[in-house]
Amino acid sequence: MEDVLGAFRAAADLSRLRILCLLAAAELTVSELVSILGQSQPRVSRHLKVLLDAGLLVRFREGSWVFHRLNAQGQAKKLLQLVPANDQVHLQDLERLEDIEAKRAEIAERYFAKYAPEWDRLRQLDVDEEQVANTVQDMLPLLNTQKLLDLGTGTGRMLQVLGPAAGEVVGVDRSHEMLAVARSNITRWGLDNCRLHQADILALPITSGSFDAVVLHQVLHFIKRPWLAIAEAERVLNMGGRLLIVDLAPHHMEDLRDVHAHNRLGFADEEVSEWLADQGFSCETIKHLSGGNRPDGLKVTIWLAKRAAPKMII
Repeated sequence: MEDVLGAFRAAADLSRLRILCLLAAAELTVSELVSILGQSQPRVSRHLKVLLDAGLLVRFREGSWVFHRLNAQGQAKKLLQLVPANDQVHLQDLERLEDIEAKRAEIAERYFAKYAPEWDRLRQLDVDEEQVANTVQDMLPLLNTQKLLDLGTGTGRMLQVLGPAAGEVVGVDRSHEMLAVARSNITRWGLDNCRLHQADILALPITSGSFDAVVLHQVLHFIKRPWLAIAEAERVLNMGGRLLIVDLAPHHMEDLRDVHAHNRLGFADEEVSEWLADQGFSCETIKHLSGGNRPDGLKVTIWLAKRAAPKMII
């Protein structure tokens, strides 16, 4: 009871309720909240402290950036169910949030257009590409009757690795420049079973339950809300289908964010596993690959998860 009362006391302020609603939509820094709310940084920081002390938020650091998100184990989500979806203040806040994210998307698009021809080299970043490819093939063996979807296909590297063993293969990417490189590659590789589509991987024009396997290879760290990509993968997978995620382990290479448009500096096992469970997956295997001989080299983590059967309602 005390936890519930404490949550209500903490949220009993318009600004703090606005912050909770925004953090339900995205993970944000103090400066981003300042921009959206139109309040001073000290004031926003005080509101955040109240919400943190009440257990409604989680604060986490990535290099020099500090993000805030809703505490999935707290009372925040229950409180937000009381907020009308058409509340005008909240809708205005979401419009400002969209403006911030649109600017970030423009930066990312310019980056992808500039670096598409050398994308494969940039994506290696001290990690042995062949080691990753061999591990992916071992973890996700495919049959020629199965359909594979590669989200954020980039230059098509996962199509090259997994495509020959699968039946129908589809690569999706938002960047026209990336797809131009991928199209050239799949022709060169002789992958007649591959098709490419330009689309947003968070809103796929694909029928639900239509694929046997989905791959997210070095994609999540570019996405502001990575769990939405996992949710969309779950939607397009058939029952028992598998999702393979390849991404960076937590690191402190700030230049990847500043120069190469990374939104996140890697992911911990527990974080991705929680997202998978929330979206209806059972995590089957987690493997870690070292990032070369340098002590500060990047490391790669691979998660293999199965779309679980729906819960039985009795």
